[in-house]
Amino acid sequence: MKIGFIGLGNVGGKLAGSILRNGFDLTVRDLDKATAQHFLEQGAHWAESPKEIAETCELIITCLPSPAASAAVMEAEDGVLAGLSQGKIWAEMSTTDENEIKRLAALVQATGAEPIECPVSGGCHRAATGNISIFAGCERATFDRLLPVLTTLGRRVLHTGPIGSASVLKVMTNYLATANLLTLCEALTTMKMAGIGLNTTYEAIRISSGNSFVHETESQVILNGSRDISFTMDLVLKDIGLFEEIAERNNVPLEISPLMIDIFKDGQERYGPRAWSDDIIKRLEEACDVSITAPGFPAEMLDDEPEEAGYEVVPTGRE
Repeated sequence: MKIGFIGLGNVGGKLAGSILRNGFDLTVRDLDKATAQHFLEQGAHWAESPKEIAETCELIITCLPSPAASAAVMEAEDGVLAGLSQGKIWAEMSTTDENEIKRLAALVQATGAEPIECPVSGGCHRAATGNISIFAGCERATFDRLLPVLTTLGRRVLHTGPIGSASVLKVMTNYLATANLLTLCEALTTMKMAGIGLNTTYEAIRISSGNSFVHETESQVILNGSRDISFTMDLVLKDIGLFEEIAERNNVPLEISPLMIDIFKDGQERYGPRAWSDDIIKRLEEACDVSITAPGFPAEMLDDEPEEAGYEVVPTGRE
């Protein structure tokens, strides 16, 4: 299968690397051609436009920073839609809005191509090794057709239902991760102020009911001081804002979500939209005049699990 990949950012570049590493014929496209040089040196092809990728590839993947960016790549005069035709598949791997993915999916179907949304979850370090998790929203037949590629890109693949369902679930998981990040920042700072060693605090959380994926990853780069989790404050605000919109559309009176948005808006004003999301702990460091760092933690997360073949996750209660 000839695969085209548009968007070689923090996550997209690592996903494209898994495709190339596993022997697929890969064509790439990014606004910055220098970003693609590493892939071109390893045998990938370059496309001058999204339309060219759609014309020459059977599967076209987009992994972009915002719904607006995805719409621009799809709908431009030389965009993906202009090159799609019967039998091709467009896979949206960006974290996007439910209504926007449905709108673009309808335009894709009008060309005779098949749409699938497949956002990922698990961090850049797992995207690099093909061990990340993937949510896939689409027709079951489309899912079955693409499953061999999805299980190359990720280890755990969940068919979530029709188009739109994966985007809703992905935004929800990012909301939960952000909530966990903020409570961890408060916990680490409070323990520091209470005179408890942060190395001991980290282990206490890790071996207890307070543990989580976010703690085992993001707490480490917080304590290192790099705060480099390859995810920025503007992206956090985008995702938790999308979750807030889902709740509002469904008449859910959220109480915690608005506070989280306010905290990250303040963080973005202080440190800039492209500051690492984990820099949010600086608000507490500054308020308490302390440094929440400790020796022995890595500056960035690396996946120490070997790359394994992926598989479909079947929801509990279903055969």
